[in-house]
Amino acid sequence: MARMGDVLAGFHAAWEFESDSVLIRFERGIRTPKLFQALGERRIPLEAIAAVTLSPGKRGTVVLRAEPRPGADPLMEAAAGQLKEACDPYRLVLPGERETLAEYYADELRSLLVHDDSLDGPEPAERFLVAPPEAPLQFKAYDGKASFDGKQVSFRWFWTGASSAKWKSGDQSFAVSELSGVEWRSPEVFEGHLRLLRSDPAPSQPAQADQDPAAVVFGLGYGPVHESLPFAASVLAAVRAAGSATKSDGPAHATAPRRDPADIADRIRHLGELHQAGLVTDEEFTSKKAELLAEL
Repeated sequence: MARMGDVLAGFHAAWEFESDSVLIRFERGIRTPKLFQALGERRIPLEAIAAVTLSPGKRGTVVLRAEPRPGADPLMEAAAGQLKEACDPYRLVLPGERETLAEYYADELRSLLVHDDSLDGPEPAERFLVAPPEAPLQFKAYDGKASFDGKQVSFRWFWTGASSAKWKSGDQSFAVSELSGVEWRSPEVFEGHLRLLRSDPAPSQPAQADQDPAAVVFGLGYGPVHESLPFAASVLAAVRAAGSATKSDGPAHATAPRRDPADIADRIRHLGELHQAGLVTDEEFTSKKAELLAEL
């Protein structure tokens, strides 16, 4: 039988087997995918694993994979199947000569998993079982800087990249209690973006992310997977937790923090540049400037 504390080391990661979980420690080497380096380590409870497989890999390797239960891991829920195989945190690639050892641990894990044979597939988890990346988190998108402190998401627009629609709406802050979810589209595909889904159905969100004040868009070198995906997962986990708290304790209300005067001055200066360029009308400039000054 596998013993508590046993370690199975592969390329870019090592799995440590514990009584109720698998602790995955990712390497920080230059060849290790940046997402793994950003994650550092992750503890996967056995109840979050639906199945374990062992299959041939490339170039004489074997791949041990733990398939997560649907709804168990905020990172995989946010990724929504968009991760490349090499960046799958549930894969452990080993040299082919370690196949027998890998099969041993695969069998040990399978024996510990609980299955309901009456179901056609793995039963979805009722809550997240894997801890999300910890806030605070931030990253630079093409049209703005996104930050998350654990309670609210903030978008600060870049005047060089943000659309006039976003500039007119101003910098945005969203309490997690206002949100129903997160939509992440990988920066490695066309029209990649991070969109916050609002709980209130009244305000209709623009279909295009570059026009939506509740979204930031990615571009070449902006919003890389290893920064934007953990961000999305952390926000998603906070949204789910806030939803659970609201159901049990009633509505929660968040108070927006006061803005830094220097930041307000910077926003007004950029607003003036848009006004001079003809992208903002006199009325819009006056109205938005008044809004910014009111935040002091």
